Amino acid sequence: MNKTAQSEFHRLFLIEHLPEPLTPASSHLQLFDNYIENTRIRLRQVRDPYSKAWTRILQQRFPAHDSDSSETKLAEMYLNDAEYAAFERFEGREIRKNRYFHEFDRVIVAFDVYLGPLWGLNTARIDFENREQMAGFIAPPFAVYEVTNNEFFSGVNLVEKLFVDVQAEVARHRT
Repeated sequence: MNKTAQSEFHRLFLIEHLPEPLTPASSHLQLFDNYIENTRIRLRQVRDPYSKAWTRILQQRFPAHDSDSSETKLAEMYLNDAEYAAFERFEGREIRKNRYFHEFDRVIVAFDVYLGPLWGLNTARIDFENREQMAGFIAPPFAVYEVTNNEFFSGVNLVEKLFVDVQAEVARHRT
C-alpha cells in the first residue's frame, strides 16, 4: 500500500454541455495535463485566466483497486518555476480542458470541457468523502452516461484520442 498517496472517491459522467447557469464564459480554470509516456505520472499546469496565476504540479494517480476506478490514489508535488523547467522535456502528450465548478444538490461538481482534438467531450466529476457517500449518490439530471469505471475515459488513454474515438466508444456501449 502506498501511504504517501491520499485516497479519492469519485464518479465521472459524460454530459452534453455545461448545465445552467454555467456558460463557457463562467469562471473557470484552464488545465494542461501532460502525460509522461509509460508511467502513471502527469505534469499538470493550472492557469487562472482572471488572475493570470499559474500552478504547476507533478501528479501520480492510479486506481486503488484493479477492478474499480471510483477510488484512486493521488500523490502530488507542487513545483516552482525551476523545478517545472526540469520536467518541460516531457511535454507533448497533452490534454487541455477548461474546468468549471458548480454546486448541485449540495455537492460540488467539477465540469470539464475538453479542448483541441477532444473538443465535444464534456464531463462532470463528483468527489466524495467516502465510499458510502459515493454509493448513495443519485446521478444528476444533466448526466448522460456514467463512465467512472470505463478505462477509455482515463486521461492517460484520452491523450491519444480524438472526439470521433469518444463517439465510437459511447456508441459501442450503448448498443
